[in-house]
Amino acid sequence: MKGAIVIEGHVQGLSNARALGELGIPVYVVDVAHCLAQHSKYCKKYFRCPAFNSPQFITFLIELAQREKLEGWFLIGSNDHIVENLSLHYEELKPYYTMCVPTKEQLYQIIDKERLMGIAEQCGTHIPATCNKEHIEKAQTMRYPLLIKGRMGLSFYKATHKKAIQADDYVALCREMEALKGQTEDIMIQELVPFDEANRVVSFTCFAIRGEIKAYWMGKKLREHPIQYGTATMAESILLPEIVEEAKPLVAALGYTGTCEIEFMYDNRDGVWKLIEINPRTWLWVGLAKECGVDYAKMMYRFVNGEEQEYPASYKVGVKWRNSITDFVYSMMAISKGRLTLGEYCRSFRGEKMHAIWSWKDLMPGIVFPFMLIYIARKRG
Repeated sequence: MKGAIVIEGHVQGLSNARALGELGIPVYVVDVAHCLAQHSKYCKKYFRCPAFNSPQFITFLIELAQREKLEGWFLIGSNDHIVENLSLHYEELKPYYTMCVPTKEQLYQIIDKERLMGIAEQCGTHIPATCNKEHIEKAQTMRYPLLIKGRMGLSFYKATHKKAIQADDYVALCREMEALKGQTEDIMIQELVPFDEANRVVSFTCFAIRGEIKAYWMGKKLREHPIQYGTATMAESILLPEIVEEAKPLVAALGYTGTCEIEFMYDNRDGVWKLIEINPRTWLWVGLAKECGVDYAKMMYRFVNGEEQEYPASYKVGVKWRNSITDFVYSMMAISKGRLTLGEYCRSFRGEKMHAIWSWKDLMPGIVFPFMLIYIARKRG
């Protein structure tokens, strides 16, 4: 059986390694540092690699395939740098591996948020009002607060260490834009969809072939860090048919093949769901989709290997996912700031749930996770 290489072995990499390993597929893990997935019982071998966005990473993968005789093995990446590098070097890697990544054109239609918003608007998917820094005067007619964010995302975050900067009026917007000069040119301006504890980002995820959605699953963040614009610490599976209708024309317009996560937020001022962004890969809590009956790692593996498969027509709703240590820490912070009550925190544990990392069938990642957090904190410190 042809195996799979899980690239980047944090929480979502661990989920993908388990999903494939449970099917009896040999799994190797590749990462730039120590990771959770290397400790999984499903990981047959672990390799340290160069930076995911470097040319050396592609050379490393080719040499790995030659040395380990991995012809036809499936590459599955877990972050934007990996997907971009694999997509850009698809032809070089094709003789050695199979992949389920967007083409270069599709990739830049997605990660260039200004282009993405234009495509969405043309196909009828609702978006927040948007402008760029060359037409900042348009922001005078937009509804405040506005967000200054990265057009391409990653370079903005590297320059500012923030996912977005909020401006409450036009004067503040001009002041923030002036402060960003010399730091980054990766800028776009967008209306902030009203956010509160009841109105959070909803993720529509799907597996599609040439723009046709074969299976989908939805979830929403219950808690996140930072408290706004953050990464999920607790999430829940949901089903909202109106979001399906927002997503379908966009996936078709992109002609997308593979798995993606499309984020929406409800704008109660206009009464519609609006597109926030697309991640052309699996996401942090992909394990929750599998728990609900939608196994994206399996779908991609079978697709690239030309295997016939049946796609799930439904999934379980109301199942919760929790990353316990980070959720506890950030929940206590939210309680101290009045953003969450102790009662709400306790009630959130009702119903069916799963742990992000701990599994009785695969114990070691859960055992090493607290020590891994110390390692990560020291590395970032």
